[in-house]
Amino acid sequence: MQKSIHSTPLAGLSVAWLISIISCRIGELIYNSVVHDVPGTLLKTVAVAFLADLVYFLQSSCILFVIYALLTFLSVKLARVVYSILCLLLILVQVGLTVYFGKTSVLLGADLYSYSAAEIGQTVGAAGGLSIGLLATVVAVVGLVILIFRFLVSRVQMRPGWSYGLAGLGALALLFNVGEGSAMPILETDYANNLVINKPAYLARATLTRFSEKTDNSVDIYADAYVGDYGETAGTVDVTSVKYLAENQYPFLHNDETPDVLGPFFNTAPTAPNVVILLVEGLGRAFTGPNAYLGSFTPFVDSLAQQSLYWENFLSEGGRTFAVLPSILGSLPFGQQGFADLGTQMPDHLSLPGILKKNGYASAFYYGGNASFDNMSAFLRKEGVARIVDEPTFGAGYRKAPGANGFTWGYGDKELFRHYLAVNSPTDTQPKLQVLLTGSTHDPFRINEQNRYLQKVEQRFAALNLTPDQQRNRQNYRYQFASILYTDDALRAFFAAYRKRPDFDRTIFLITGDHRMPEIPMTTKLDRYHVPLIVYSPLLKSRATFRSMSTHFDMAPTLLAFLRNNYNLKTPPVVSWLGTGIDTTRQFQNIHAYPLKMTKAEMVDFVMGTYMLNQNTLYRINNNMDLESINEPGQLSRLNATFDLFKRKNDRLQNSKLLPDSLLKTYN
Repeated sequence: MQKSIHSTPLAGLSVAWLISIISCRIGELIYNSVVHDVPGTLLKTVAVAFLADLVYFLQSSCILFVIYALLTFLSVKLARVVYSILCLLLILVQVGLTVYFGKTSVLLGADLYSYSAAEIGQTVGAAGGLSIGLLATVVAVVGLVILIFRFLVSRVQMRPGWSYGLAGLGALALLFNVGEGSAMPILETDYANNLVINKPAYLARATLTRFSEKTDNSVDIYADAYVGDYGETAGTVDVTSVKYLAENQYPFLHNDETPDVLGPFFNTAPTAPNVVILLVEGLGRAFTGPNAYLGSFTPFVDSLAQQSLYWENFLSEGGRTFAVLPSILGSLPFGQQGFADLGTQMPDHLSLPGILKKNGYASAFYYGGNASFDNMSAFLRKEGVARIVDEPTFGAGYRKAPGANGFTWGYGDKELFRHYLAVNSPTDTQPKLQVLLTGSTHDPFRINEQNRYLQKVEQRFAALNLTPDQQRNRQNYRYQFASILYTDDALRAFFAAYRKRPDFDRTIFLITGDHRMPEIPMTTKLDRYHVPLIVYSPLLKSRATFRSMSTHFDMAPTLLAFLRNNYNLKTPPVVSWLGTGIDTTRQFQNIHAYPLKMTKAEMVDFVMGTYMLNQNTLYRINNNMDLESINEPGQLSRLNATFDLFKRKNDRLQNSKLLPDSLLKTYN
């Protein structure tokens, strides 16, 4: 074998592989500079990117060397061909991941394995599918790689020791997991840090982690050696402490001590009020509300907030839509891939729809897309939601949103609201819980009246007095901003129509985002979760703005405490909520300790007091919700310990009960 390796063009293959990787990186930087702008200092960005690619080259070359060396026993020519084909396939993967990142500003990792083939097909189709431009790019890349290999393989001559040395360096890089450091915050923004990461290496590491991790349910998470408790003090802030009951049997069971913080702001109606929860796809604080750093593109929502209870530093519990319904309606743990993903193995539990149903409420869910996505319909049926209206059940007389290649997410937000108002009788006196999930502010951001709203984007740019550089940057996302303005107008029309209905005067509206839209690049790890919360109602007797932090986990406990205290609704004395209630402190603070789940496959974020943990990096949350990387070993240890306890409890979810059977029988 030694003679075979000496006499083969392995050095030329390696050089061709390196040049192919560099060529793809140059293409990626050019592509992203056109689509998003290259962030920060160009020289630093390029240097860090090439360093990440060099690590990937070394690690992949080690694996390719082993394959090549083994194949030389059969045929040197076969070894060369297989090496070249593997490199070509890896380059195609890199192109696909680059395009995905360019469209979404999100790295694709193990989340790829969390969706069914049908869901992936729907997402790719709605985003435009395989366009002619993409196919042309793939053909061009294939041609370029073939040319690089044909030209270099026979021309590069090096001593055999270089091949062994290269393989040895790659083996060391793999052994010491050198690429793991690429997740560290090096550049100015979260988008910039994600841009420089080598995308195939990131996917490979995420895949290995996904399929190598095993949950060890035998670990005694309540042993005396365990440090801290979920909800312990965060040092400088007295984070709410939760006293759990019978943790070995019910990991999250505790007394419901949620205070009624909404009652003082409301007049009491003669009968229990209707509750309408509006979940706006992608509604992030980056582009809505006062001091939105991109400028606000929601003038109506902003005006509504001025008549409401408004939390400007609210957080979603997930970076994608999969988390929003379980978090808001049930304050539920995530499980491995989101609570709803458990399907038939979802543990029995109590939630806002179920408890309200026990108190005479009817509940319904409205969505312009297909509610089977993310297993939403199965989750809602388990909650006792009697009516689920989605794309397949919408009925005639409504126009779908434009799509691409025959794919569409379903009906636009104006049609969703129009349908809701048409099928709900304004004179029905039974109290109701209604949940609406919008979809127009979602990739591919194609809406009815597209040209009209693109013109409104230009008008909004002018009204915001953007600098030339800001306006040039915002132009890259004019379709996203157009969809936001469209949804804002849809909400304007919805409330204008609702005010004419007799049931308006006894309705409480809650508006929040399911997560922040990722297609407009984010500045920090927290940006993805930063959403507003607006509580609006004719029953309000005063309005207020709160700067304290709370999350979707706190919404159901707070609503039920309000209805229990003011309308004598019967609620359970013990619960499994993860949330402890919304904080109504006017100044900036955080009294909570909660996990955040970026994707179905990734839970690496934890917020506790004014600290955020991302993987093993600790940040301080400033009062403008920016993050500052800090070195405080004591706080890092506390957050890691508290987060680890939650993860161990969460891992037991499928094999544990959330509530005693007697309580479930009473309320289900």
